[in-house]
Amino acid sequence: MLYASIVIASLLATGNAFFVPKVSTRASAQLKAEEAKWFPSSVSSVNADMGSLNAAFSQATSNAQDFLEFDPYHDHSKIPLQTFKAKEPHIGKIVSVKRIVGAQATGEVCDIIIDHAGKMPYIEGQSYGVIPPGINPKNGKPNTNRLYSIASTRYGDDMKGTTTTLCVRRATYWCPELKAEDPAKKGVCSNFLCDAQPGDEVKLTGPTGKVMLMPESKPETDLIMVATGTGIAPYRAFLRRLFIEKTPAAAAYKGIAWLFLGVANSDALLYDEMWQDIKTRYPNNFKLDYALSREQNNARGGKMYIQDKMEEYADELFERLSNGAHIYFCGLKGMMPGILEMLEGVAKKKNMVWADTLKHWKEEGQWHVEVY
Repeated sequence: MLYASIVIASLLATGNAFFVPKVSTRASAQLKAEEAKWFPSSVSSVNADMGSLNAAFSQATSNAQDFLEFDPYHDHSKIPLQTFKAKEPHIGKIVSVKRIVGAQATGEVCDIIIDHAGKMPYIEGQSYGVIPPGINPKNGKPNTNRLYSIASTRYGDDMKGTTTTLCVRRATYWCPELKAEDPAKKGVCSNFLCDAQPGDEVKLTGPTGKVMLMPESKPETDLIMVATGTGIAPYRAFLRRLFIEKTPAAAAYKGIAWLFLGVANSDALLYDEMWQDIKTRYPNNFKLDYALSREQNNARGGKMYIQDKMEEYADELFERLSNGAHIYFCGLKGMMPGILEMLEGVAKKKNMVWADTLKHWKEEGQWHVEVY
């Protein structure tokens, strides 16, 4: 996944990067999934640099992307899981690290591209584990892995299936006594990643996860995506696949993709340029709403949180869910109580039994939660 500025540059270069073509010709018989899972011979093992990423993105968005597709493309029965585990992790290499928030953001967020040499295939909605170097002072053992939602499609930023992208917030702790950040309490893995340099090695595990996959066998399905902060990661992969890359999924998609993103202020918005471009080019298939807690007020005059923004569209959200839409939640776990309380309140106003409604959505596979 290219971070926002690269996307814009690529779009200007190609002129038609968001064009969604008809379904492209299927891969040849010898490359079918059952004969060569994830087509290992089709990906490059060379390390990527930013120049090659830009060139590859430009070329790929003007040509069909289908060499990493299942047959049929929506078959998730053979998705890769735990290709690499903590005892024998894959060694990837950092391609780039870039801060992607403004000066007034409440924290630092980085877009981090990692070269996995085509040896750790994944699909949209999955996660990678990262094992930071060093020893845990609490138990004297090596640090364990931390999971990060993948923010790129299976084709990665090089569009060759050799990179992945993570969206990472640097975890820090402000000590009120010191009136400064306490380095002893900083996030070990997030700081390792945000401080990494191109060429640095990274221990990777995974991929993991089936909870956040898209229902690609039903391309008419509406997707409601709710995120706070770096919980935007899987949705960036979703939206690139549906609206930017020339994949069979993009050609087939007929639903509405609706993104709700909650952050503190405008400087903290993540990948906004991409969302605005998609909204301009696909106004009938993409909806975008922000909840800026330090800049906006809700209907009651308080701060605008993600549940408040969703509540503004409560009737439409419930209608879409009643018609089979899938709803996804990703971000800090603290967002869920407020959202659930809001949804329960709306259900009661509609004379619906909330427990039964939620149970039905879960049983139908419409309810997806990945919070931390």
